[in-house]
Amino acid sequence: QVQLLESGGGSVQAGGTLRLSCAASGYAFTSNCMGWFRQGPGKEREAVAAIYDGDGSTSYSDSVKGRFTISKDKAKDTAYLQMNSLKPEDTAMYYCAAEPHCWYLRPITYEYTYRGQGTQVTVSS
Repeated sequence: QVQLLESGGGSVQAGGTLRLSCAASGYAFTSNCMGWFRQGPGKEREAVAAIYDGDGSTSYSDSVKGRFTISKDKAKDTAYLQMNSLKPEDTAMYYCAAEPHCWYLRPITYEYTYRGQGTQVTVSS
C-alpha cells in the first residue's frame, strides 16, 4: 500500500525558514512525479510546486516562486520543500502528492494518484 508521510511543519515568525519532507513507501518505481499543495484556513486548496525526478525539472506557483524549492532524493524516495522568507499568508496545511510511472513534469495543479495527510505550517507576523 502506497503511503506518503509528511513532516517538518511547525510555527515560525515571518522571514523564517522551514523544510518539509515527504517520505514515500509501498512502491518502488523508476520514475515518478511529486508535488506539494497547501490549504489555508477558509481557503481553497492551492498547488505550490511539482517535480519530475527523471530530470529534476520543477515548477512553482507564482506565490512561492523564488522563495520555495522542491527537491527529491530518489535513493530515499523522499521529496522536500525548502521554504524561505516565509510570510503569514503561507500559513496552511501542506500536503505532498505522488504519481508513479510519471515520465515528464506535470502541471502543479495535476491530480496526483496518492496524497499524504499533511503537516501544519504556521507563520506569525
